[in-house]
Amino acid sequence: MINIGQYIELAINWLTNNFSGFFDAVSFGIGGFINGFQNLLFGIPFYILILFFVLLAWFKAGKGIAVFTLLGLLLIYGMGFWKDTMETLALVLSSSCLSLLIGVPLGIWTGNSKRFSKIMRPILDFMQTMPAFVYLIPAVLFFGLGPVPGAFATIIFSMPPVVRLTGLGIRQVPKNIIEASRSFGATPRQLLYKVQLPLAMPTILSGVNQTIMLSLSMVVIAAMISAGGLGEVVLKGITQMKIGIGFEGGICVVILAIVLDRITQGIAKGKKTINK
Repeated sequence: MINIGQYIELAINWLTNNFSGFFDAVSFGIGGFINGFQNLLFGIPFYILILFFVLLAWFKAGKGIAVFTLLGLLLIYGMGFWKDTMETLALVLSSSCLSLLIGVPLGIWTGNSKRFSKIMRPILDFMQTMPAFVYLIPAVLFFGLGPVPGAFATIIFSMPPVVRLTGLGIRQVPKNIIEASRSFGATPRQLLYKVQLPLAMPTILSGVNQTIMLSLSMVVIAAMISAGGLGEVVLKGITQMKIGIGFEGGICVVILAIVLDRITQGIAKGKKTINK
């Protein structure tokens, strides 16, 4: 019998024992990033945050979504889950930012290098097809319990879409535009920042949208390792058979998901219209 799990366990234990200082530093950095978002969201009065999201939804997604955002966020506050929602939002935003910080450069690299694209394709397939719960195992071993391992697992789970779609957007830039830019003396940096990225931005923003949605779904699962937020509300409803609380937590997750999805889709459509 081939016992692959035994070797994976040995590798993770070796990493934990020999790179504990590195993992502590990463935990400190990610934890500070999450706390920064939480302090920002908790420091702003709820009515100002609701007004901000309503106006953002109005300008980016239309009146209908703005009205839904207003009613949905007021419902969340009225049910008493505002703090949990802000914890979830802070974890989603911090995880998404870190996913984009790593994923966009990797996507640019895959878009400009066929060899690297071939290397990354099976890795991304593996990351996307691995069950989400499995990512919680190394996250707990490396970082313990709390929001940091939750963010770590979320980053790994939500990164593939932005890598794939960034690479796709770069590859879809018309060759004649690239050749024309080079013929006018554009440097590789100018070609990237002034030609490829602006033209690929609608596709990249679609990847951003998918990354945010996957982050939100993983954050709920990460409640199993004490990541906090709405996930713990849903988990409490399941483990303690409190159907009402679990259902209310699920409603809050749905409202937050729809608001974030429609706003990011609106931003992507706006960029697409500008490029046309």
